[in-house]
Amino acid sequence: MIFGIIKPYPSPLISGRGIDLDFPLLAGCLALLGLGLVMITSASSEVAAVQSGNPLYHMIRHLVYVALGLGACGVTMMVPIATWQRMGFMMLIGAFGLLVLVLVPGIGREVNGSMRWIGFSFFNVQPSEIAKVFVVIYLAGYLVRRQTEVRESWMGFFKPFIVLLPMAGLLLMEPDFGATVVMMGAAAAMLFLGGVGLFRFSLMVVLAVVAVFVLVQAQPYRMARLITFTDPWSDQFGSGYQLTQALIAFGRGEWLGVGLGNSVQKQFYLPEAHTDFVFSVLAEELGVVGSLCTVALFVFVTIRALYIGLWAEKAKQFFAAYMAFGLAFLWIGQFLINIGVNVGLLPTKGLTLPFLSYGGSSLVICCACVGLLLRIEWESRTHLGSEEHEFKESDFAEETSHGR
Repeated sequence: MIFGIIKPYPSPLISGRGIDLDFPLLAGCLALLGLGLVMITSASSEVAAVQSGNPLYHMIRHLVYVALGLGACGVTMMVPIATWQRMGFMMLIGAFGLLVLVLVPGIGREVNGSMRWIGFSFFNVQPSEIAKVFVVIYLAGYLVRRQTEVRESWMGFFKPFIVLLPMAGLLLMEPDFGATVVMMGAAAAMLFLGGVGLFRFSLMVVLAVVAVFVLVQAQPYRMARLITFTDPWSDQFGSGYQLTQALIAFGRGEWLGVGLGNSVQKQFYLPEAHTDFVFSVLAEELGVVGSLCTVALFVFVTIRALYIGLWAEKAKQFFAAYMAFGLAFLWIGQFLINIGVNVGLLPTKGLTLPFLSYGGSSLVICCACVGLLLRIEWESRTHLGSEEHEFKESDFAEETSHGR
């Protein structure tokens, strides 16, 4: 199927100007990928040595995921944005199918009490990571098709929730509360940028807060997490264990850290040190300075993604603009929740840190999103991104400066 939609149209990788990419975004994302590889190698070495006998086991697997992610980035850059727009509804159906499939016994794989993965022989696929991006693509198309209705009527505002609420319900059945919050937050931000009035948007925020409160009350373990994170030291060796160990890691790091590879918390004190809590190990080894530089890098790539959406909007490529905004908000949501959990500002949630955490699905999808953003930036800058346009070599005769 995918080879049928990749046609020899010009792209950021194939043009008369050679490789024509938004290098600031690419450089920022590659820097995060490199930093993630280094930190996963460090954070997982002790666990990998005990579990597999090879301290580099997780690093090698992560390198494979990086290679797959870069391949996914290249593929998404080759596909015209108009193709993604046409496939929006199919992707929505696919997202529902994956989220239902993961709940089927024998297909979905249970880890730590959650059915979030579809297991294959050598790797696992996390459908929620794919579903979040597919929802963004579908919602971007809806905002373009129903722009006037969304801005002027209640029905246009409520229609997306006919799709979003059942999908949120499937995510909660896994359960994956963090992915649900990120998906709904990105959708809300897209609706706001799509022109939803302030009153209707405020009502949506109020309803969302009420829904979160009800969901927290519905499950005792969520309420326990909510109570514990406010004072994790009250149950230091029980429900507050993970957070207290993360805070100890931050405290040991001080300003400049204990040095790369010298973390003590990764030695079986801090659970999930190379996945959900890799930022805590980074803070311990690189200190406040390294942590702030990492945060600055995240801020840079997310702001760059938002600017790519703004440039697409100025070029009147509204579907591409909404998609860029949605992808940026997916990154922002995961970044804020993961960092918030690591520093104790939010209750503990199993949500990976984009580009840095160990995990194949998350990394590959993040790289694919980078490819989509690079394609959006290229199409908005060259105005040659429509596959209905018949390209000629003369279209690329004159160099186009980024000017950004």
